[in-house]
Amino acid sequence: MEKVIISLGIIFFGLAMGYIIQILVHKHILNLPFGIETLRKALQKFAFLILDPIVYLGAVWIINFDELKIVALPFIGVFALLLGGILAFVFARLLKMSRKQTGAFIISGGFTNIGLVGALLCFLFLGEAGFALASFYKMFEVFSYYVFGFPIAKSFSGGVVEPESFRERIKKVLTDPFVLVATVSMLAGMILNVSGFERPAFFTSITAVFVPLATILFLSSIGMAMVIRRVGKYIKEGLLIALIKFAIVPLVVTMIAYFLGFGEIDQGLPLKVVLILSCMPVGFTALVPPTIYDLDVDLANATWLVSNLLLVLVTPLLLYLITRF
Repeated sequence: MEKVIISLGIIFFGLAMGYIIQILVHKHILNLPFGIETLRKALQKFAFLILDPIVYLGAVWIINFDELKIVALPFIGVFALLLGGILAFVFARLLKMSRKQTGAFIISGGFTNIGLVGALLCFLFLGEAGFALASFYKMFEVFSYYVFGFPIAKSFSGGVVEPESFRERIKKVLTDPFVLVATVSMLAGMILNVSGFERPAFFTSITAVFVPLATILFLSSIGMAMVIRRVGKYIKEGLLIALIKFAIVPLVVTMIAYFLGFGEIDQGLPLKVVLILSCMPVGFTALVPPTIYDLDVDLANATWLVSNLLLVLVTPLLLYLITRF
């Protein structure tokens, strides 16, 4: 229970701190020497470009690649994201949503918080080895968002949007500084992994500090932009997304991992990682396409808020399930 309290405490502390700062700034109680958007971006850059690369390098350095089956992990991660989007599209059709609502709903179903909340839970529940596999699981996450997610969202836009070629989308992925830094750090970790060099002991202490710190900083940046409005109007849609995120996708993806033999590797560690990461809420990135492509932003906000609030119930359930593997 202590692990559940710590994980939920980190998540909601980060969000609450950012949201409180947003309120204080808007009410002119807190005067920043720069805009709140500047502060948000600075926190994100510090977390993603400084803390995360060090953690990823150290984590990948100790991944056990003795079992070749583990190579399937990042492909399972991509499949989970695509499955969530496809299921959301099916539900949107059944509910006869408008184009703008359908686009936002598909993105909410596909974009998942595996890099912050998921990786944090893997670290707290499964230790550094679990976090290492989590970083490997999410290897193609950003790629799938840029190449599949954003273009799909754009296709549901109500306005006239200039088409973007596949080459342009790939170029955008490859030139994104966040993607580049994460990729380089993971490749460096893999090279060190196969080189045979033993990882220094101090990396364990670094990971123990940097993982929760990066999570708090990024969630604080999210809290600073969090908009709570008209959520009640889309409670049903939020619960449907929760059904996709917390039941259907985890069941299908975990069964695939089980039949691939993940339960037989390192006392089932990869299988536990798949269960946790396939059972995560809507990611904050899901709010970006509806904003820039004129989709239903209120619907996206509602699905994000409802699914993330349900972590209070999902987190202890996940801990219970992985202890039974």
